[in-house]
Amino acid sequence: MPTILSVGIAAMPYQVKQEETKRYVKQLFADSFSSVDRLLKVFENGEIRSRSFVQPLEWYKEKHRFSEKNDVYIESAIQYGCEAIRKCLQHPVFLPKPIEYDEIDAIFYISTTGLATPSIEARIMNVLPFSPHTKRIPIWGLGCAGGAAGIARAYEYCLAFPNAKVLVIAAEFCSLTFQPNDHSKSNLIGTSLFSDGVACVCVAGDKAADARVRPRVIATQSALMPNSEEVMGWDIRDEGLFVIFSKDIPSLIRSWLKPQVQSFLQKHHLSISDIRHFVAHPGGKKVIEAYEEAFGIDKEKTNVSFQVLQEFGNMSSATVYVVLEQFMTKSIPSGDYGLMVALGPGFSAEMILLRWE
Repeated sequence: MPTILSVGIAAMPYQVKQEETKRYVKQLFADSFSSVDRLLKVFENGEIRSRSFVQPLEWYKEKHRFSEKNDVYIESAIQYGCEAIRKCLQHPVFLPKPIEYDEIDAIFYISTTGLATPSIEARIMNVLPFSPHTKRIPIWGLGCAGGAAGIARAYEYCLAFPNAKVLVIAAEFCSLTFQPNDHSKSNLIGTSLFSDGVACVCVAGDKAADARVRPRVIATQSALMPNSEEVMGWDIRDEGLFVIFSKDIPSLIRSWLKPQVQSFLQKHHLSISDIRHFVAHPGGKKVIEAYEEAFGIDKEKTNVSFQVLQEFGNMSSATVYVVLEQFMTKSIPSGDYGLMVALGPGFSAEMILLRWE
């Protein structure tokens, strides 16, 4: 059972209050929507208090070409990816001693908000002293599900190589995909919800982990809903990435995700009532409420996810790592089960069964 050893979270340079973002969006969309004040209630209804961005708010008021925004993506992914890695490998609470860079066998890089070839983890390896033989596995396009999927792929790697320690880096700069000329409701909702974040997780095989009580990965499962490409994703045009974000996502959690999770847990002779810790990607307030309704759980189990959403917004794939870090700082008894869940384009779900031991 591979073990999650540590999590590191990079600090974004600009934190903006939600009310300030709302004022800016009102100015921008006032001529596009006759009922802009009514539509802007989404900023209040989502109950996000602040979000973190890689650029000051004034930067987004100017017009930027796709190539210019992508250059910022590459520069930021390298800078904050290095910061998240350092914090992960040197975490004073999670680790009895720092992990050396040359102990890392492989790096999984997760992102959906920018493009780079060579990919970002190769560029990071030119900054930090990793072994030149470190394996590189960049994964693009999984959106909000990417963080959980990255841990699942790291789990499988460590099953095959039990002496290995691997890193999973999730780097998302959703703000750089903002389209000021996109007057769709999807863009308006996305503008109220998404933010920037970079996080790193270290996963170790059985022979590379120590005896501390930590979350161990018991099993994983992916699920894809057929013919659901229009639920969530990007519409890629000359100007860049245009968000696709369906209002049906909460209802899909109740109708489609619930039986997927039940089936996954039943394979391991468990039910939702056996899950003590719900490590959920907080896609939004309505998504969290749909989790509670679908699985019959109270707000205490979704409280960590909701607090992360309130403070940071939806950082796409990186968000679930911030939630995970909060759980790892708690004193959780050995034997407790946890469930990591994240949803993404496809429409898809990634599920990870955890047990603290």
